Amino acid sequence: MALAKDYKSVMGRSNDIMKKALGLDYDEFEKGGTVFDYDALMKATNYTLDEIEKIQSRTGVGDTPLLELRNISALARKYAKPGYGARILVKDEAANASGSFKDRRAACAVAHAKKLGYKGVMAATSGNYGAAVASQAAMQGLECIIVQECYDSKGIGQPEIVEKARKCEALGAEVIQLTVGPELFYTFLSVLEDTGYFNASLYSPFGIAGVETLGYEIAVECREKYGKDPDMVVCTTAGGGMITGTARGLLKAGCTNTEVVAASIDLTGLHMASDTQFNKKSCTTGHTGFGVPYATDPDHSDVPRSAARPLRYMDKYLTTTQGEVMYMTEMLANLEGIERGPAGNTALAAAFSYAQELPEDAIVVVSETEYTGAGKHIQPQLDFARDNGIDIKFGDPKDDKPGTNLILPANPGLIKHKVADIEHFRKSLIKKAVKKAGVKPTAADLEFLAVETKTDVDFVKKTLEAEGLL
Repeated sequence: MALAKDYKSVMGRSNDIMKKALGLDYDEFEKGGTVFDYDALMKATNYTLDEIEKIQSRTGVGDTPLLELRNISALARKYAKPGYGARILVKDEAANASGSFKDRRAACAVAHAKKLGYKGVMAATSGNYGAAVASQAAMQGLECIIVQECYDSKGIGQPEIVEKARKCEALGAEVIQLTVGPELFYTFLSVLEDTGYFNASLYSPFGIAGVETLGYEIAVECREKYGKDPDMVVCTTAGGGMITGTARGLLKAGCTNTEVVAASIDLTGLHMASDTQFNKKSCTTGHTGFGVPYATDPDHSDVPRSAARPLRYMDKYLTTTQGEVMYMTEMLANLEGIERGPAGNTALAAAFSYAQELPEDAIVVVSETEYTGAGKHIQPQLDFARDNGIDIKFGDPKDDKPGTNLILPANPGLIKHKVADIEHFRKSLIKKAVKKAGVKPTAADLEFLAVETKTDVDFVKKTLEAEGLL
Protein backbone atom coordinates (compact mmCIF):
# COMPACT_ATOMS: atom_id res chain seq x y z
CA MET A 1 0.00 0.00 0.00
CA ALA A 2 1.39 3.35 -1.08
CA LEU A 3 2.03 5.85 1.68
CA ALA A 4 0.13 9.12 1.59
CA LYS A 5 2.41 11.96 0.42
CA ASP A 6 0.39 14.97 1.51
CA TYR A 7 2.04 17.49 3.84
CA LYS A 8 0.34 16.34 7.05
CA SER A 9 1.03 12.65 6.43
CA VAL A 10 4.71 13.08 5.58
CA MET A 11 5.34 15.40 8.52
CA GLY A 12 3.57 12.91 10.79
CA ARG A 13 6.08 10.24 9.75
CA SER A 14 9.09 12.49 10.24
CA ASN A 15 10.57 10.63 13.23
CA ASP A 16 10.35 7.26 11.47
CA ILE A 17 11.82 8.69 8.26
CA MET A 18 14.73 10.26 10.09
CA LYS A 19 15.38 7.13 12.16
CA LYS A 20 15.79 5.06 8.98
CA ALA A 21 17.87 7.78 7.33
CA LEU A 22 20.39 8.16 10.15
CA GLY A 23 20.82 4.68 11.55
CA LEU A 24 20.20 6.17 15.01
CA ASP A 25 17.25 5.70 17.33
CA TYR A 26 16.99 9.03 19.11
CA ASP A 27 14.53 7.56 21.62
CA GLU A 28 17.50 5.85 23.26
CA PHE A 29 18.81 9.23 24.40
CA GLU A 30 15.56 10.55 25.88
CA LYS A 31 15.46 10.55 29.70
CA GLY A 32 12.09 12.20 30.31
CA GLY A 33 11.03 15.82 30.66
CA THR A 34 13.53 18.18 29.08
CA VAL A 35 16.44 15.79 29.60
CA PHE A 36 18.27 13.84 26.95
CA ASP A 37 21.72 12.28 27.12
CA TYR A 38 23.74 14.59 24.90
CA ASP A 39 27.05 12.94 25.74
CA ALA A 40 25.66 9.55 24.77
CA LEU A 41 24.36 11.00 21.48
CA MET A 42 27.83 12.27 20.61
CA LYS A 43 29.47 8.98 21.64
CA ALA A 44 27.02 7.11 19.41
CA THR A 45 29.13 8.08 16.39
CA ASN A 46 31.69 5.53 17.63
CA TYR A 47 34.50 7.60 16.09
CA THR A 48 37.49 8.86 18.05
CA LEU A 49 39.06 12.20 17.18
CA ASP A 50 42.00 10.34 15.65
CA GLU A 51 39.68 8.24 13.48
CA ILE A 52 37.87 11.36 12.25
CA GLU A 53 41.20 12.98 11.37
CA LYS A 54 42.07 9.92 9.27
CA ILE A 55 38.68 9.99 7.52
CA GLN A 56 39.11 13.67 6.68
CA SER A 57 42.71 13.39 5.51
CA ARG A 58 41.72 10.77 2.89
CA THR A 59 39.48 13.30 1.12
CA GLY A 60 41.50 16.51 1.29
CA VAL A 61 39.95 17.84 4.49
CA GLY A 62 41.60 19.28 7.58
CA ASP A 63 45.15 20.26 8.52
CA THR A 64 44.45 23.77 7.19
CA PRO A 65 46.89 26.63 7.81
CA LEU A 66 46.58 29.03 10.75
CA LEU A 67 47.49 32.44 9.33
CA GLU A 68 48.53 35.52 11.29
CA LEU A 69 46.88 38.65 9.88
CA ARG A 70 49.81 40.96 10.64
CA ASN A 71 48.59 43.99 8.70
CA ILE A 72 45.04 43.81 10.00
CA SER A 73 46.37 43.32 13.55
CA ALA A 74 48.56 46.41 13.11
CA LEU A 75 45.57 48.41 11.86
CA ALA A 76 43.49 47.34 14.87
CA ARG A 77 46.24 48.63 17.17
CA LYS A 78 46.02 52.06 15.56
CA TYR A 79 42.49 52.35 16.93
CA ALA A 80 43.29 50.82 20.34
CA LYS A 81 44.76 52.51 23.40
CA PRO A 82 48.52 52.02 23.99
CA GLY A 83 49.44 48.43 24.81
CA TYR A 84 46.20 47.07 23.37
CA GLY A 85 45.26 45.39 20.12
CA ALA A 86 45.48 41.60 20.18
CA ARG A 87 47.20 39.52 17.54
CA ILE A 88 44.52 38.32 15.05
CA LEU A 89 44.83 34.89 13.43
CA VAL A 90 42.53 33.07 11.04
CA LYS A 91 42.11 29.35 10.32
CA ASP A 92 42.08 29.17 6.51
CA GLU A 93 39.29 26.66 5.98
CA ALA A 94 39.02 27.67 2.31
CA ALA A 95 41.90 25.20 1.88
CA ASN A 96 39.48 22.28 2.35
CA ALA A 97 38.26 20.23 -0.60
CA SER A 98 35.12 22.26 -1.41
CA GLY A 99 36.33 25.47 0.18
CA SER A 100 34.80 25.70 3.66
CA PHE A 101 34.86 24.18 7.15
CA LYS A 102 31.66 22.35 6.20
CA ASP A 103 33.89 19.74 4.55
CA ARG A 104 34.77 18.52 8.04
CA ARG A 105 31.12 17.82 8.77
CA ALA A 106 30.46 16.25 5.40
CA ALA A 107 33.53 13.99 5.40
CA CYS A 108 32.44 12.31 8.62
CA ALA A 109 28.76 12.04 7.67
CA VAL A 110 29.35 10.73 4.13
CA ALA A 111 31.99 8.24 5.28
CA HIS A 112 29.52 6.92 7.84
CA ALA A 113 26.80 6.63 5.19
CA LYS A 114 29.13 4.56 3.02
CA LYS A 115 30.13 2.40 5.99
CA LEU A 116 26.46 1.61 6.65
CA GLY A 117 25.80 0.74 2.99
CA TYR A 118 23.59 3.66 1.91
CA LYS A 119 23.67 4.26 -1.86
CA GLY A 120 23.28 8.01 -1.55
CA VAL A 121 23.19 11.02 0.78
CA MET A 122 20.91 14.01 1.16
CA ALA A 123 21.12 17.38 2.85
CA ALA A 124 18.75 20.34 3.23
CA THR A 125 20.82 23.50 2.96
CA SER A 126 21.17 26.73 1.01
CA GLY A 127 24.79 27.15 2.09
CA ASN A 128 28.29 25.78 1.75
CA TYR A 129 27.30 22.49 3.30
CA GLY A 130 25.58 21.39 0.11
CA ALA A 131 28.81 21.76 -1.83
CA ALA A 132 30.70 19.94 0.92
CA VAL A 133 28.31 16.97 0.86
CA ALA A 134 28.36 16.89 -2.95
CA SER A 135 32.16 16.95 -2.95
CA GLN A 136 32.49 14.17 -0.40
CA ALA A 137 29.81 12.05 -2.11
CA ALA A 138 31.67 12.35 -5.41
CA MET A 139 34.94 11.24 -3.81
CA GLN A 140 33.32 8.36 -1.97
CA GLY A 141 31.21 7.12 -4.88
CA LEU A 142 27.76 7.90 -3.49
CA GLU A 143 24.80 9.63 -5.10
CA CYS A 144 23.81 13.02 -3.72
CA ILE A 145 20.68 15.18 -3.57
CA ILE A 146 20.68 18.70 -2.13
CA VAL A 147 17.38 20.39 -1.25
CA GLN A 148 17.84 24.14 -1.31
CA GLU A 149 15.70 27.14 -0.37
CA CYS A 150 16.80 29.35 -3.23
CA TYR A 151 14.16 31.77 -4.53
CA ASP A 152 11.34 34.04 -3.51
CA SER A 153 7.90 33.52 -5.05
CA LYS A 154 8.91 35.64 -8.07
CA GLY A 155 11.71 33.21 -8.89
CA ILE A 156 14.45 35.64 -7.89
CA GLY A 157 17.46 34.16 -6.13
CA GLN A 158 20.25 35.83 -4.20
CA PRO A 159 23.64 35.77 -5.94
CA GLU A 160 25.35 33.93 -3.11
CA ILE A 161 22.70 31.20 -2.89
CA VAL A 162 22.57 30.75 -6.68
CA GLU A 163 26.37 30.51 -6.64
CA LYS A 164 26.22 27.67 -4.12
CA ALA A 165 23.57 25.81 -6.14
CA ARG A 166 25.80 25.93 -9.21
CA LYS A 167 28.71 24.59 -7.19
CA CYS A 168 26.61 21.68 -5.91
CA GLU A 169 25.60 20.81 -9.47
CA ALA A 170 29.19 21.13 -10.70
CA LEU A 171 30.21 18.58 -8.06
CA GLY A 172 27.65 16.11 -9.38
CA ALA A 173 24.71 16.58 -7.03
CA GLU A 174 21.06 16.77 -8.01
CA VAL A 175 19.77 20.08 -6.65
CA ILE A 176 16.09 20.52 -5.81
CA GLN A 177 15.50 24.28 -5.65
CA LEU A 178 12.54 25.64 -3.71
CA THR A 179 10.99 28.97 -2.85
CA VAL A 180 11.19 30.22 0.72
CA GLY A 181 8.57 28.69 2.99
CA PRO A 182 7.52 25.55 4.90
CA GLU A 183 7.92 23.23 1.91
CA LEU A 184 11.67 22.81 2.47
CA PHE A 185 11.46 20.28 5.29
CA TYR A 186 8.44 18.55 3.76
CA THR A 187 10.19 18.11 0.42
CA PHE A 188 13.36 16.93 2.12
CA LEU A 189 11.50 14.29 4.16
CA SER A 190 9.44 13.15 1.18
CA VAL A 191 12.47 12.63 -1.08
CA LEU A 192 14.44 11.07 1.80
CA GLU A 193 11.64 8.55 2.27
CA ASP A 194 11.40 7.80 -1.46
CA THR A 195 15.13 7.32 -2.00
CA GLY A 196 16.19 5.64 1.23
CA TYR A 197 19.27 7.87 1.25
CA PHE A 198 21.31 8.77 4.33
CA ASN A 199 20.40 12.07 6.03
CA ALA A 200 23.76 13.85 6.05
CA SER A 201 22.31 16.48 8.33
CA LEU A 202 24.22 19.53 9.50
CA TYR A 203 22.92 18.75 12.97
CA SER A 204 23.67 15.06 13.38
CA PRO A 205 26.37 13.92 15.82
CA PHE A 206 28.46 12.82 12.83
CA GLY A 207 28.50 16.37 11.45
CA ILE A 208 29.36 18.00 14.77
CA ALA A 209 32.03 15.41 15.58
CA GLY A 210 33.64 16.30 12.26
CA VAL A 211 34.09 19.92 13.35
CA GLU A 212 35.89 18.91 16.55
CA THR A 213 39.09 18.49 14.55
CA LEU A 214 38.95 22.21 13.73
CA GLY A 215 39.06 23.28 17.37
CA TYR A 216 41.73 20.69 18.14
CA GLU A 217 43.93 21.93 15.28
CA ILE A 218 43.59 25.56 16.40
CA ALA A 219 44.85 24.60 19.87
CA VAL A 220 47.77 22.52 18.60
CA GLU A 221 48.89 25.09 16.00
CA CYS A 222 48.66 27.97 18.48
CA ARG A 223 50.84 26.09 20.95
CA GLU A 224 53.37 25.17 18.27
CA LYS A 225 53.64 28.70 16.83
CA TYR A 226 53.13 30.90 19.89
CA GLY A 227 53.69 28.66 22.90
CA LYS A 228 50.21 29.29 24.35
CA ASP A 229 46.54 28.58 23.95
CA PRO A 230 44.40 31.12 22.11
CA ASP A 231 42.84 33.65 24.45
CA MET A 232 39.71 33.82 22.30
CA VAL A 233 38.22 31.95 19.36
CA VAL A 234 35.53 33.78 17.38
CA CYS A 235 33.07 31.68 15.35
CA THR A 236 30.57 32.91 12.80
CA THR A 237 27.26 31.56 14.08
CA ALA A 238 24.08 30.50 12.30
CA GLY A 239 22.84 26.99 13.12
CA GLY A 240 25.46 26.62 15.84
CA GLY A 241 27.46 23.70 14.44
CA MET A 242 30.69 25.65 13.99
CA ILE A 243 30.82 26.98 17.54
CA THR A 244 29.69 23.67 19.08
CA GLY A 245 32.20 21.49 17.25
CA THR A 246 35.06 23.99 17.57
CA ALA A 247 34.50 24.40 21.31
CA ARG A 248 34.34 20.64 21.82
CA GLY A 249 37.63 20.26 19.94
CA LEU A 250 39.28 22.99 22.02
CA LEU A 251 38.17 21.23 25.20
CA LYS A 252 39.52 17.90 23.96
CA ALA A 253 42.85 19.67 23.42
CA GLY A 254 42.75 20.96 27.01
CA CYS A 255 41.92 24.61 26.21
CA THR A 256 39.79 25.19 29.27
CA ASN A 257 40.52 28.92 29.55
CA THR A 258 39.95 29.92 25.92
CA GLU A 259 36.95 32.22 25.54
CA VAL A 260 34.55 30.95 22.87
CA VAL A 261 32.70 33.79 21.16
CA ALA A 262 29.83 33.71 18.65
CA ALA A 263 29.49 36.35 15.95
CA SER A 264 26.51 37.03 13.68
CA ILE A 265 25.34 39.79 11.39
CA ASP A 266 22.51 41.66 13.04
CA LEU A 267 19.45 41.34 10.81
CA THR A 268 16.91 42.31 13.47
CA GLY A 269 13.62 43.25 11.84
CA LEU A 270 13.87 40.83 8.92
CA HIS A 271 11.86 37.63 9.16
CA MET A 272 13.77 34.75 7.60
CA ALA A 273 10.65 32.87 6.52
CA SER A 274 9.04 35.89 4.88
CA ASP A 275 8.79 35.72 1.11
CA THR A 276 8.76 39.51 0.78
CA GLN A 277 11.77 39.94 3.09
CA PHE A 278 13.82 36.99 1.80
CA ASN A 279 15.78 39.09 -0.68
CA LYS A 280 16.08 42.11 1.59
CA LYS A 281 19.08 40.55 3.35
CA SER A 282 22.31 40.99 1.46
CA CYS A 283 24.30 38.44 3.46
CA THR A 284 22.77 34.98 3.39
CA THR A 285 24.61 33.23 6.19
CA GLY A 286 25.95 33.83 9.67
CA HIS A 287 23.22 36.21 10.74
CA THR A 288 20.91 36.56 13.70
CA GLY A 289 17.95 35.27 11.68
CA PHE A 290 19.44 31.82 12.16
CA GLY A 291 21.88 32.37 15.02
CA VAL A 292 19.37 33.45 17.67
CA PRO A 293 16.53 30.95 16.95
CA TYR A 294 18.96 28.02 16.78
CA ALA A 295 20.70 29.10 19.98
CA THR A 296 17.44 29.38 21.92
CA ASP A 297 15.71 26.36 20.36
CA PRO A 298 18.31 24.07 18.79
CA ASP A 299 15.92 21.18 18.21
CA HIS A 300 13.89 22.82 15.44
CA SER A 301 16.31 21.27 12.93
CA ASP A 302 16.07 18.29 10.57
CA VAL A 303 16.88 15.71 13.27
CA PRO A 304 14.92 14.89 16.46
CA ARG A 305 17.73 16.23 18.68
CA SER A 306 20.31 18.62 17.27
CA ALA A 307 23.91 17.89 18.16
CA ALA A 308 24.64 21.61 17.67
CA ARG A 309 24.02 23.12 21.12
CA PRO A 310 25.74 26.54 21.00
CA LEU A 311 24.67 27.84 24.43
CA ARG A 312 26.45 24.89 26.05
CA TYR A 313 29.77 26.36 24.89
CA MET A 314 29.27 30.06 24.16
CA ASP A 315 30.84 32.70 26.43
CA LYS A 316 29.78 35.80 24.46
CA TYR A 317 27.60 36.64 21.48
CA LEU A 318 28.73 39.59 19.32
CA THR A 319 26.95 41.14 16.37
CA THR A 320 28.18 43.10 13.37
CA THR A 321 26.44 44.72 10.39
CA GLN A 322 26.26 43.76 6.71
CA GLY A 323 28.29 46.81 5.71
CA GLU A 324 31.03 45.98 8.23
CA VAL A 325 31.33 42.44 6.88
CA MET A 326 31.57 43.61 3.28
CA TYR A 327 34.15 46.23 4.27
CA MET A 328 36.14 43.57 6.13
CA THR A 329 36.05 41.33 3.04
CA GLU A 330 37.74 44.10 1.06
CA MET A 331 40.18 44.79 3.91
CA LEU A 332 41.27 41.15 4.01
CA ALA A 333 41.95 41.16 0.28
CA ASN A 334 43.67 44.55 0.16
CA LEU A 335 45.80 44.30 3.32
CA GLU A 336 46.54 40.58 3.49
CA GLY A 337 46.20 39.48 -0.14
CA ILE A 338 43.62 36.88 0.87
CA GLU A 339 40.34 36.91 -1.06
CA ARG A 340 37.68 35.02 0.85
CA GLY A 341 33.89 34.89 1.03
CA PRO A 342 31.67 36.71 3.53
CA ALA A 343 30.88 33.95 6.04
CA GLY A 344 34.19 33.87 7.89
CA ASN A 345 34.53 37.61 7.55
CA THR A 346 31.57 38.03 9.89
CA ALA A 347 33.70 36.65 12.72
CA LEU A 348 36.72 38.60 11.43
CA ALA A 349 34.81 41.90 11.64
CA ALA A 350 33.84 41.14 15.24
CA ALA A 351 37.41 40.03 16.04
CA PHE A 352 38.91 43.18 14.53
CA SER A 353 36.76 45.30 16.83
CA TYR A 354 37.07 43.16 19.95
CA ALA A 355 40.85 42.75 19.58
CA GLN A 356 41.16 46.47 20.29
CA GLU A 357 39.91 45.83 23.83
CA LEU A 358 42.51 43.13 24.54
CA PRO A 359 46.25 43.48 25.34
CA GLU A 360 48.82 43.19 22.55
CA ASP A 361 50.08 39.82 23.76
CA ALA A 362 46.60 38.24 23.54
CA ILE A 363 45.75 35.91 20.65
CA VAL A 364 42.36 36.04 18.93
CA VAL A 365 41.63 33.29 16.41
CA VAL A 366 38.92 33.57 13.77
CA SER A 367 37.80 29.99 13.27
CA GLU A 368 37.27 29.98 9.50
CA THR A 369 37.54 31.40 6.04
CA GLU A 370 35.45 30.22 3.11
CA TYR A 371 36.00 30.11 -0.65
CA THR A 372 34.82 32.98 -2.80
CA GLY A 373 33.14 32.90 -6.20
CA ALA A 374 31.04 34.88 -8.65
CA GLY A 375 28.04 35.14 -6.34
CA LYS A 376 30.01 35.71 -3.16
CA HIS A 377 31.89 38.81 -4.28
CA ILE A 378 30.87 42.14 -2.82
CA GLN A 379 29.81 43.77 -6.09
CA PRO A 380 27.07 41.32 -7.11
CA GLN A 381 25.75 41.43 -3.54
CA LEU A 382 25.67 45.23 -3.54
CA ASP A 383 24.06 45.28 -7.00
CA PHE A 384 21.42 42.84 -5.76
CA ALA A 385 20.77 45.01 -2.71
CA ARG A 386 20.27 48.10 -4.90
CA ASP A 387 17.87 46.16 -7.13
CA ASN A 388 15.84 45.36 -4.00
CA GLY A 389 15.56 48.98 -2.91
CA ILE A 390 18.36 48.97 -0.31
CA ASP A 391 20.07 52.35 0.19
CA ILE A 392 23.85 51.83 0.06
CA LYS A 393 26.26 54.47 1.34
CA PHE A 394 29.40 55.10 3.34
CA GLY A 395 28.90 56.32 6.89
CA ASP A 396 28.59 55.00 10.43
CA PRO A 397 27.35 51.38 10.60
CA LYS A 398 25.54 52.14 13.87
CA ASP A 399 22.86 53.73 11.66
CA ASP A 400 22.36 50.43 9.79
CA LYS A 401 18.73 49.32 9.42
CA PRO A 402 18.37 45.80 7.94
CA GLY A 403 16.10 45.72 4.91
CA THR A 404 16.32 49.49 4.47
CA ASN A 405 19.97 50.45 4.13
CA LEU A 406 23.48 49.04 4.03
CA ILE A 407 26.17 51.29 5.46
CA LEU A 408 29.81 50.68 4.65
CA PRO A 409 32.12 52.16 7.34
CA ALA A 410 33.64 55.49 6.33
CA ASN A 411 36.85 54.31 8.02
CA PRO A 412 38.02 51.15 9.86
CA GLY A 413 37.63 52.82 13.25
CA LEU A 414 33.86 52.72 12.80
CA ILE A 415 33.76 48.91 12.85
CA LYS A 416 32.26 48.36 16.28
CA HIS A 417 30.81 45.09 17.50
CA LYS A 418 27.76 45.00 19.72
CA VAL A 419 27.39 42.61 22.65
CA ALA A 420 24.15 40.66 22.47
CA ASP A 421 22.27 39.76 25.63
CA ILE A 422 23.34 36.12 26.02
CA GLU A 423 21.59 35.93 29.39
CA HIS A 424 18.31 36.65 27.60
CA PHE A 425 19.04 33.82 25.14
CA ARG A 426 19.74 31.44 28.03
CA LYS A 427 16.48 32.33 29.73
CA SER A 428 14.63 31.88 26.45
CA LEU A 429 16.00 28.36 25.97
CA ILE A 430 15.09 27.37 29.52
CA LYS A 431 11.50 28.62 29.18
CA LYS A 432 10.99 27.09 25.73
CA ALA A 433 12.36 23.71 26.81
CA VAL A 434 10.09 23.46 29.86
CA LYS A 435 7.00 24.62 27.97
CA LYS A 436 7.67 22.18 25.14
CA ALA A 437 8.13 19.27 27.57
CA GLY A 438 4.90 20.20 29.37
CA VAL A 439 6.12 18.91 32.75
CA LYS A 440 6.91 20.34 36.15
CA PRO A 441 10.73 20.46 36.19
CA THR A 442 12.49 17.89 38.33
CA ALA A 443 15.98 18.13 39.82
CA ALA A 444 17.25 16.28 36.73
CA ASP A 445 15.60 18.89 34.46
CA LEU A 446 17.19 21.74 36.38
CA GLU A 447 20.65 20.19 36.18
CA PHE A 448 20.27 19.44 32.47
CA LEU A 449 19.12 22.98 31.66
CA ALA A 450 22.03 24.43 33.64
CA VAL A 451 24.44 22.46 31.44
CA GLU A 452 22.46 23.38 28.30
CA THR A 453 22.87 27.09 29.06
CA LYS A 454 26.33 27.07 30.65
CA THR A 455 24.85 28.49 33.87
CA ASP A 456 23.93 26.87 37.19
CA VAL A 457 20.85 25.40 38.84
CA ASP A 458 20.14 28.62 40.73
CA PHE A 459 19.98 30.59 37.44
CA VAL A 460 17.57 28.03 36.00
CA LYS A 461 15.35 28.11 39.10
CA LYS A 462 15.12 31.91 39.12
CA THR A 463 14.28 31.95 35.41
CA LEU A 464 11.46 29.43 35.83
CA GLU A 465 10.12 31.01 39.02
CA ALA A 466 9.84 34.38 37.28
CA GLU A 467 7.63 32.74 34.66
CA GLY A 468 5.58 30.68 37.12
CA LEU A 469 6.98 27.47 35.62
CA LEU A 470 8.48 26.00 38.80
